[in-house]
Amino acid sequence: MIDASALTRCRHRVHLDAAFPEQLAAAPEDPGVRQRQDAAAAKREDVRRILTEHAPQRWVQIDTEQSLRRRAEDTVAACEAGADRIWGAVLPLDRDAGRRARCEILIRDEDHGGYIPVIVVNHKVTDPGRGAVTSDMFEWQPREDATRKPRGQVRDQMRVAQVYRMLERHGLASPALVAGAIGYGSDVIFVHDLTTILDDYDERFADRLAVARGESATVPSRIGECRSCPWWPGCEEQLTQTHDVSLVATGSRADMLRDAGCHTIDDLAAWDREPLEDWPHGAFEDAVVTAKAWLAGAPLVRRFPEIRVTRADVEVDVDMESYQEHGAYLWGTLLNVDGVSAYRPFVSWDPVPTQDEARSFAEFWTWLMAEREAAALSGRTFAAYCYSRSAEDKWLLDSARRFAGAPGIPTEAEIREFIDSPQWVDIYQAISDQFICPGGKGLKKIAPVAGFRWRDADASGEASMSWYREAVGYDGEPDLTQRERLLQYNEDDVIATKVLREWMSDRAEKEIPLASDL
Repeated sequence: MIDASALTRCRHRVHLDAAFPEQLAAAPEDPGVRQRQDAAAAKREDVRRILTEHAPQRWVQIDTEQSLRRRAEDTVAACEAGADRIWGAVLPLDRDAGRRARCEILIRDEDHGGYIPVIVVNHKVTDPGRGAVTSDMFEWQPREDATRKPRGQVRDQMRVAQVYRMLERHGLASPALVAGAIGYGSDVIFVHDLTTILDDYDERFADRLAVARGESATVPSRIGECRSCPWWPGCEEQLTQTHDVSLVATGSRADMLRDAGCHTIDDLAAWDREPLEDWPHGAFEDAVVTAKAWLAGAPLVRRFPEIRVTRADVEVDVDMESYQEHGAYLWGTLLNVDGVSAYRPFVSWDPVPTQDEARSFAEFWTWLMAEREAAALSGRTFAAYCYSRSAEDKWLLDSARRFAGAPGIPTEAEIREFIDSPQWVDIYQAISDQFICPGGKGLKKIAPVAGFRWRDADASGEASMSWYREAVGYDGEPDLTQRERLLQYNEDDVIATKVLREWMSDRAEKEIPLASDL
C-alpha cells in the first residue's frame, strides 16, 4: 500500500520504507519535516474554518477522532447521500490496486455528478502572470485567470490524481476530470486539468508500487531529498565505500555519468574524454575538479591564482530572517568601521503577518541609508553584504510593495536602485565565481573553512522556524529565551559573512589549492 507522496520520492527510499517499517518508525524525527507538517496542519485548519463558517449548512465534516476505517465509511456514506461539500475525506483502502489516500475537500459536481477532489497545501500553487484556471473559494466556477499562471507542483498533481483514481474505483469521481488545490494566500482554488496528469501518474504509480512490493530493484544514489531522509546515514556509508559518483555529481548528473560508463569518483577524476553534452548545473570541468578535490580531501578549490572580494571603508553585513511566506520579522546588521564591529537587529516580535513588520523594516532601511549617506558625505567608500541575495532581495521588494505609503517605507524604485548598485555585494556569488565547492556552497558549509563556528550547535534555517514559533507564542505563551536564541543566530550569520570576506582578502590564496594543483 502506498500513498501519493511515494510517487515523487526517491525510489530507493520507497523500497527501504516498505522493507523495514520497524526501523522507519524508530528513526529520529527530522525537526524540519516536523515543522513543515505542523505548519501545513495549521494551514488546513485555517482554511477549514474559513470555508465551513461561510456556509455551514453545505458541509459534512468527517470526525478526525475516529479510526481511519470509520472515517472512510463516513466519507463514502456522505458521498452516497449527495453531500454538497465534505471536509476531511478519507477513502477506503484499495488493497487490490495498492492505493490509500486522504483529501481535505470533496466538492459535488452539480453539472456532471460525482465529486471533485480539492487539496489544501502550505505553498504557492500559482505565480503572477496569466493562463491558470482558478475558481472562487466558495463556489466551484472554474475560469481562466488573467492574473495568475500555474506553478508546477508535481507533488500536488500526483496527490489529486491518486484521489481521483480512488474515487473512480468507487464510482464517485466526476467525469469532468478536474481537481483543485488551495495554496498559500487561500483566496482561490487552482484548478488541475487531470487529462494532462493521469498518464504520468499511472506510470509513476506502477513503478513505485513495484518497488514497494520488491518486484523492481533499486540502489542508493545521492539526490536533494537525501538531506532530510532517515535512511541517508546508511546510504552515505554505502556510497562512500564505493566512491559512488553521485557524491560529487548528484541527481540527474550522476545518471548521465553512469550512462557514459563513469560510475565512481575515481572514474570522474580521471576523465580524459570530451565533456558530456547538455551537462546541467555548471561546467563539466568543474565536476572533474570536484572529484579530484573529494579524493584529495580539499574542502574548496580556487579557480584563479588571485582571489578578489569587494571591500569598503564602511561595511555593513545584512541577514534577514523570515517565517515561511508570512513576513520578514528580523533584519540583522553588523556595522564594521575602522576595525570596530557592532551588531544591531531591527525586529518585530508580533507574529507575522503584522503591520509592525512595516515599522521594523522602515527602521532598518532608514538606518542603512543613513550609514550609506554618511559614508558618502565623509568621502568614505560603502558596501553592504549578504549571503545569497535572492531571499534578501525578495523581502526588500515585497516589503516595499506591501507597506507602500507607511512611514519610512521606501519605494520599489529606491530598493531597486540600491540592490542593482555595486554597493550591494553577494558573498555567495563571490564564492561561486572563484571557488569550486565539493561540499556545497551554503554559508554553514563555507564559513567553517574560514575558521568560523556558530555558537548554537543546532543553528539552521529550518531550526529557526521552530524557534520563531516559540518566540512569538504561536502555540502558547511567548518564550523570551527563544528570542535571544534567534538574535544570537542572526548575529552569528552576519559575523560569518564578515569573517568569510576577510578570509578571502587575507588568507584564502595561501590556504586553498588551485584547480591546476590537483
